[in-house]
Amino acid sequence: MPEAHPSEQFSLRLRSATRPDHDGSEHTSYMTALLEGRLRRDEYALLIEQLYFVYDVLEQAADHMRGDAVAGAFDLTGFRRLPALRADLEFYYGPRWAERVEPDEATRLYCDRLRDVCFDWPGGFVAHHYTRYLGDLSGGQVIAKRLMGVYDLLGGDGVRFYHFEGRPKALKDRYRTLLDTAPWDEAERARIVAEVKTAYHLNTQLITALGRRIPVDPAA
Repeated sequence: MPEAHPSEQFSLRLRSATRPDHDGSEHTSYMTALLEGRLRRDEYALLIEQLYFVYDVLEQAADHMRGDAVAGAFDLTGFRRLPALRADLEFYYGPRWAERVEPDEATRLYCDRLRDVCFDWPGGFVAHHYTRYLGDLSGGQVIAKRLMGVYDLLGGDGVRFYHFEGRPKALKDRYRTLLDTAPWDEAERARIVAEVKTAYHLNTQLITALGRRIPVDPAA
């Protein structure tokens, strides 16, 4: 596989090629209500509950990919979200939270896709890893600030999922450098772009399903 030149900036191509797919979840009734402060704490906790199952599979895949020369580098120190998700679930549901949570159908489909592509295809792992963690470092920080104000959260309780060790911008810059210097040929880059689109679609379906569970009035 020929080595990609850093000046090609695959990270910029990836972001621009998938922007419409990324924006899909932001326009769901659930996410609109969340950002406007119209969800109760327990309604927000549904999102954390479903993401727990997604990250459980994704971080199992990270363990599996640890020995891969390219994919393993993306599992940066401090990125793992499962400990923070468990802490947030305990905050919202109490110490027996594991007895209360279960994946819905959209989440199961998302996890099925992760199992299909993230354990045997390094590029597929990076595609889903990028979709989740770069989102957490970007829009996730906006969500955290909004939640802290709406729910009067102090000391990080309830929003630990969004807290990373280190400055988000520095982490994003490091991650994009890994994308730009990864030795993928054009065919592999195209496959990764397509898989990121799939990942965004699955995330939108997960969030849309939450809106149906509440439900949220988009005109409220």
